Amino acid sequence: MSTTDPDALVTAFSQAFGTQPDGVWSAPGRVNLIGEHVDYQDGLCLPIALPLRTWAAIGKRDDGRVRLVSQQMDQTYDLALNEIGPGNPSGWGSYAAGVLGLLAQSGQPVTGADVLVSSDLPIGAGLSSSAALEAAVGAAASEAFGLGLLDDDASRTELAELCRRAENEIAGAPTGGMDQAAALRSHEGHALLLDCRDGSISHVPFDPAGQGLQLLVINTRAHHSLVDGQYGARRASCEQAAQILGVPTLREVPFDQVDAALEKLTDPVLHRRAEHVIREIERVRQAADSLRAGDYVNLGLLLVASHASLRFLFEVSCPELDLAVDTAIRNGALGARMTGGGFGGSAIALVKADQAEAITHAIEYAFLSTGWRVPEIFAAKAGGPAC
Repeated sequence: MSTTDPDALVTAFSQAFGTQPDGVWSAPGRVNLIGEHVDYQDGLCLPIALPLRTWAAIGKRDDGRVRLVSQQMDQTYDLALNEIGPGNPSGWGSYAAGVLGLLAQSGQPVTGADVLVSSDLPIGAGLSSSAALEAAVGAAASEAFGLGLLDDDASRTELAELCRRAENEIAGAPTGGMDQAAALRSHEGHALLLDCRDGSISHVPFDPAGQGLQLLVINTRAHHSLVDGQYGARRASCEQAAQILGVPTLREVPFDQVDAALEKLTDPVLHRRAEHVIREIERVRQAADSLRAGDYVNLGLLLVASHASLRFLFEVSCPELDLAVDTAIRNGALGARMTGGGFGGSAIALVKADQAEAITHAIEYAFLSTGWRVPEIFAAKAGGPAC
């Protein structure tokens, strides 16, 4: 599904920097099937890697400088490795430069680089374009400098953690580690069941086509940002709720004690936020069991429940996401929900393959009737990791 030509990137790199790159590497975006806003509470997530990818052509330098060029973004960068820190650089370069800077600061033999990036992923669509950029640059640096960070799952876990730090510390987005894990540790044809408490994973078969189904990804084109304060506010609420309950994170609240725990949260906002997180973690467990059993009907019901929770309890949906979800369900989808951080971005819908075209048209018509731009809708399969 990726439309980027690596050979064309080599040519573009030569034109931009006047030298040949050491190679081209890429990393996928992701769609989270279920388990939203729980990664930073040590919860469970169930993402799949997308066939859509971000590519990075890299050329080693030995003068301690980093130069960054994007085929999609106008802003370019030229700065020293030792200048990279919180808020510097800003913009898209913070994600890419942040990875290189943290690699160097951690003692890895990264001595500077020229990097040209290109992406099939729409920015701000909630498909984790930022983590794909971090993972692509991290993979490129690892291979170009011989760091071995793609050699096995333990190495990929180390790189995923560094990429998360780049997003948190350099770009200033207070996200959890799900997106980076999906970009670096997924397996083709499988969903990644990630335990954010200990970083452990298992690969759960995800084959909707084998059941006569498709997973539609609906980019509503309602742009979202993880650094506008809303995401951080939700995270802070969860941390406050956990503190009141006397637990390190909301993951520690047993599901069979959820009602008793919630009674202790008298602030209605904290009550709603905590209820979403605790129940969403249980929904992920049930979703993984459903996939293992091939029960996509139950998976669809869990998607519907997840969206309602994100809409009314966590309050991170928006009219565009709600319209996409409601229209898909009304026209026969087994289930649908928003995916990603929310406040815009994308939704997913699990549909019968022979109804996919009709549901796509229904969503497009609903958006046009509301005066909104037609969303970008495509069928997604579970792709492979950074390579």
